[in-house]
Amino acid sequence: MPWIELSLDTTHEAIDWVRTLLAETINISDINIVEYTEANLPHPDDQDVAHPIWTFTIYLYLPLDAQSRTRVEKIVNLLSPLHRTGLTTTIQTTVVEDKPTDANGLNSRIHRIGKRFVVLTSDASYQSQTADEVTLRLKTTLCFGSGLHPATILSLQLLEHYIIPTMNVLDLGSGSGILSVAMAKLGANVLALDNDRIAVEATQDAVRCNGVEQQVKVIKGSLGSGSEMGHWMGGDIIDNVSSIKDTKTFDLIVANILARMHIALADDFQRALRQTDAHGGLLITAGFTASHEDNVDKALTKAGFEIVDCKRLDEWVAFAHRPIL
Repeated sequence: MPWIELSLDTTHEAIDWVRTLLAETINISDINIVEYTEANLPHPDDQDVAHPIWTFTIYLYLPLDAQSRTRVEKIVNLLSPLHRTGLTTTIQTTVVEDKPTDANGLNSRIHRIGKRFVVLTSDASYQSQTADEVTLRLKTTLCFGSGLHPATILSLQLLEHYIIPTMNVLDLGSGSGILSVAMAKLGANVLALDNDRIAVEATQDAVRCNGVEQQVKVIKGSLGSGSEMGHWMGGDIIDNVSSIKDTKTFDLIVANILARMHIALADDFQRALRQTDAHGGLLITAGFTASHEDNVDKALTKAGFEIVDCKRLDEWVAFAHRPIL
């Protein structure tokens, strides 16, 4: 059966944006991600354009039929903002007779984060190297949070340092479920919230795949006023989304979402965190670049937080804040 192959190179941080934007466009089995090499493509149209070093090449496969042209145009339009901002190359198309497998793709490799985390696909064969290693198994998904985006990496590094067993924690904008699973495997009890149906399903799959159903509750919803702000990626929310308005409930909140959401939810974060002798209350925020960090910090400071930690990777930033007593 002939297929249309679409290919593009991406930066380190763009990989999850591509996956998320395509979530309702293609079947997740029709995407293949490999580490970039000069042999993959340099894309001719982009050779004279200043761009970051490409780190991944994405291949998308569509059946060659009467709907192909429409579907290709939709994908090109969806991803064009990423190309305009220098995060991807232009999409190249070709017709191939067979769709390749992912035997040599990104999904088959081991991805280490921090001192303890190892991200694997759900069916990967792997033997832990140390007794305290924490494996995070994820199915192929188009949701944000593959473990490859700098914001996810920074979040995991902070969680590795601050999670204490028996903590009651909130994962706001759970996406693929990677942070919820990580916290559960470190001993926390987790409420995972996302206002996107596909993300909720992905989180539920990740929870089942990693055997942490007893520690993670997954709900379609948001915190406080977050439900009134629409989809975190700017899309429409068709279904009603519940709002969690718990007060002084969580020992730790992690939110890997856009800067504007952190700013809007600053007071909600403050109300939802509790202070106890065992846990001082901690907020971990990620999902924004250095150009937004001052605005995020100012909003959180105004809401009664102070910075206790900060991590950086390329231009991406993650904060740890505590409420001021």
